[in-house]
Amino acid sequence: MIFNRKNLDNNALLSFYKTLLWPRMIEEKMLILLRQGRIGKWFSGIGQEAIAVGATLAMQSDEYILPMHRNLGVFTTRNIPLSKLMAQWQGKATGFTKGRDRSFHFGSQQHKIIGMISHLGPQMALADGIALADVLSNRKKATLVFTGEGATSEGDFHEAINIAAVWKLPVIFLIENNGYALSTPTDEQFKCKSLADKATGYGIEGLTIDGNNILDVFYTVRELAASIRENPRPILLECKTFRMRGHEEASGTKYVPQELFEEWGAKDPLLQFEQYLINEQVLQPEWIELLRKDFSNLIEREVEAAFNAEDIQVDTDTELADMYAPHAYQPSPLPGNFNEKRFLDAISDAMRLSLRKYPNLVIMGQDIAQYGGAFKATEGFAEEFGTGRIRNTPLCESGVIGAAMGLSLNGYKAIVEMQFADFVSVGFNQIINNLAKTHYRWGQNVDVVLRMPTGAGTSAGPFHSQSNEAWFTKTPGLKVVYPAFPDDAKGLLMAAINDPNPVIYFEHKYLYRSNSGLVPDGDYTVEIGKARTVRTGTRASIITYGWGVHWALEYLEQNPNLSIEIIDLRSLQPWDKQAVEASVKKTGRALILHEDTLTSGFGGEIAAHLAEHCFQYLDTPVIRCAGLDTAIPMNKQLEDNFLAKARLKESVERLLAY
Repeated sequence: MIFNRKNLDNNALLSFYKTLLWPRMIEEKMLILLRQGRIGKWFSGIGQEAIAVGATLAMQSDEYILPMHRNLGVFTTRNIPLSKLMAQWQGKATGFTKGRDRSFHFGSQQHKIIGMISHLGPQMALADGIALADVLSNRKKATLVFTGEGATSEGDFHEAINIAAVWKLPVIFLIENNGYALSTPTDEQFKCKSLADKATGYGIEGLTIDGNNILDVFYTVRELAASIRENPRPILLECKTFRMRGHEEASGTKYVPQELFEEWGAKDPLLQFEQYLINEQVLQPEWIELLRKDFSNLIEREVEAAFNAEDIQVDTDTELADMYAPHAYQPSPLPGNFNEKRFLDAISDAMRLSLRKYPNLVIMGQDIAQYGGAFKATEGFAEEFGTGRIRNTPLCESGVIGAAMGLSLNGYKAIVEMQFADFVSVGFNQIINNLAKTHYRWGQNVDVVLRMPTGAGTSAGPFHSQSNEAWFTKTPGLKVVYPAFPDDAKGLLMAAINDPNPVIYFEHKYLYRSNSGLVPDGDYTVEIGKARTVRTGTRASIITYGWGVHWALEYLEQNPNLSIEIIDLRSLQPWDKQAVEASVKKTGRALILHEDTLTSGFGGEIAAHLAEHCFQYLDTPVIRCAGLDTAIPMNKQLEDNFLAKARLKESVERLLAY
């Protein structure tokens, strides 16, 4: 192995050596603790440390790094105390996740580190959003994100690099090619000669270096970072290395040929650099033992301090509260002027006013810029706010949602328009496992709103008509709203944008141009989690939301003699239990109406709550009226039969007949 010190003096080389030795010795201690049964799991990076350490040394201290589970050197090089890391690994209250997540599944804004989730690939899109925030703020910064050769097979890898290429984002995508994804060798992962060759397909630069040579890694990353700060663009960097331990210790290494251990053992990054420094008379052999002894004593103290720290005191209220970032709702001033607006125009008004209010708000989606979006909700926005903030995206929902989260991590607000709510399934992992869980895991809010054009009524068939709110209402950490009227559409959207938490905002396509009403001018918000009594009554309560509110109103207009109360939930997570209970206690009868399918629809949650908390006030069983348990058909007659409206009359009559 050939080292080129270039302009590094002896003190710098010694500092590099200590920075490389420190995570190796921590790992050696972890393996001892594992054998002793004092820790339960460990993902070893022994043999790969030069990549994490060298790359981190090359980055500026205020630039974001997104490491993986084998990159202890990133955390130690950013000077996170071992006691704090050990508390994290042991699930102590003083760890970064308060015992809620494992190993390196956390972030630290103080250290500009954003850790991974177990799904590996999604963090690459976060790097895109972080870099985009730097570009929009005219900060000359680079972002470094790690991935493994196995994750290059994931769609998230393609989406993130493609977005970065199209948007010219200053991101270094660093692939640690250590030969195996758990037990799957590289020849079963890809057919290209090297992973850096994949860069050609994205029109970006790609290069391969020796990942075991700390100076090669350092100088390469330093030069690339300096270049992309001045000339923003992504670069794909493959670092060749080898994993000297199992994927994690329990999996072993029997699947790896012994000759590979011998070949790569001779290339050990620490021992090779150590010998180089001895040959250069920078490091005296007798210093090594002294340094190791000092580090060992420090490790013992830090580890035992973490073991001796108090265990977590379980508090259910704290656990529930920490799912969401704190947010005190600020009511709008009393509305002044009102104007008649269509449902769609109220949504546009909310976004336009919010863009003016928040210079750090970015809207992203397919065809939303000059074209104005599939439904024209953002028509004219690009002309007023520029295509930097009104961004057309490639067709890649997961990557765009991840980029929205990255924007939030770096001080921005983001709205993502799903062209249709149905398409959100392609980005499901980013929502369920990244957006929803991040605040609970390490206290970082995620300021993202996902706009979801939803629902049937336009004969659009199974892939453009679903009302899929129940996919999200069961996921703690998300807020879910679903307005029925233009004023609520504006008020709830502005409230969602104000809120620092991820909000799934459903907007019914059928209502876009068919429903109009008086909408307050100017800033106007409706509190998330508060229902609206649309009509008062005494004989029964219809609890509904979205298009279902209009079905209920139409039915009562046709039956004016019925004294039935209509509760429009408006928000589904959280939902207004108090308002629903008060209505049902008054009327003694409850019908839950929604467009989604009956089985596992959100109405089941309301029915269960009423059965548990209002049983003594009910004169009849709770009745649900919902869509058929089928996909949504395209044919108009079949679609009408699918919708709950077709069974509303029968359901009300059955309810009142008890």
